[in-house]
Amino acid sequence: MTASVLQLVAGKTALAQIQQHGLRPADVGTLIGASGGPKWFTLFGIDQYLLREFFAGHNQPIELLGSSAGAWRFACYAQQDGAAALRRFCDAYRTLCYPKNASVRQVTQISHQVIDAIFPTEQHVQQVLQHPVFRLNLIVAGKTGGPLAQSRALQLAQISKVALANLLKRRLVGRYYHRLMFSHTDSRLQPPADLPSHKVTLSQANLPKALLASGSIPLVLETVREIPGLDYADYVDGGLTDYHFDWPLAQEKLVLYPHFYPHLSPGWFDKSLRWRRVKPQQRDNLVLLCPTPAWVRSLPYGKIPDRTDFNKLSDANRIAYWQQVTERSFELADALRQQHFAITSL
Repeated sequence: MTASVLQLVAGKTALAQIQQHGLRPADVGTLIGASGGPKWFTLFGIDQYLLREFFAGHNQPIELLGSSAGAWRFACYAQQDGAAALRRFCDAYRTLCYPKNASVRQVTQISHQVIDAIFPTEQHVQQVLQHPVFRLNLIVAGKTGGPLAQSRALQLAQISKVALANLLKRRLVGRYYHRLMFSHTDSRLQPPADLPSHKVTLSQANLPKALLASGSIPLVLETVREIPGLDYADYVDGGLTDYHFDWPLAQEKLVLYPHFYPHLSPGWFDKSLRWRRVKPQQRDNLVLLCPTPAWVRSLPYGKIPDRTDFNKLSDANRIAYWQQVTERSFELADALRQQHFAITSL
């Protein structure tokens, strides 16, 4: 048998269960979606397979937990035709183009077309709130202790201060940002106590704004200044507090996590801190699905797409590259369909 293009990295309990029974939809209780912007194009095929085939006809509740791009994906999952919503999201995001030297305001205004693609009508928002199976939970970071600075230089200084605090201890991020978890009314998930956290029920009024805030990267997009029903504050990318999710999630069912990497970084400021990874002990029921290094090397430019592509490539080359990665992501879906994995334990 040829080597698989897909890795399955699992906790002890999850691994034993999968080796005995395979990966079954009835065994999954939670799905996690990480921040990461265009990295998600590598997972598009897996998302389509999960929605169109793996979970087709499934009638037991599944918690969706995502930040930034992960939240945007899951806002599509929880629509009546989730696969079609994901295609709209993918097409809108993949073809984004910005003028040279575009201001933060211009980038924000142009990026709004992605939200419009996810929620073309109010009915699509309502579908998420009333979905009988998928219970959306999305993360937003709220600014603590005063608003985010207006000028780019002062914002950069504020962000650098948070990064330094995080370098000392991750919990110090809580002095600057608190975690807001916007949740489906029937969700049973609770945020951990590592950072100041507040759970908010999703509504028709707050869902679009909360979703926009969850992907509002500081210095790249404008801060969301107001979310209906909440006190005035500045709301930004949920990846600042929860990039790959360092959450216990001790559950009887499996936690399925389609991801870009075989490792997890707790917060956005931990990306370059190789010594600060999510502890395997907290992931006994985790099933991480990610492309193998060989598959990644076979992609154009030998890498997974990322936000630097906007600056390094022409619009035409970037869109063609992202299109090719999106199409090839179905190779990972085929491996998942056949349950042909390179299996590793956490």
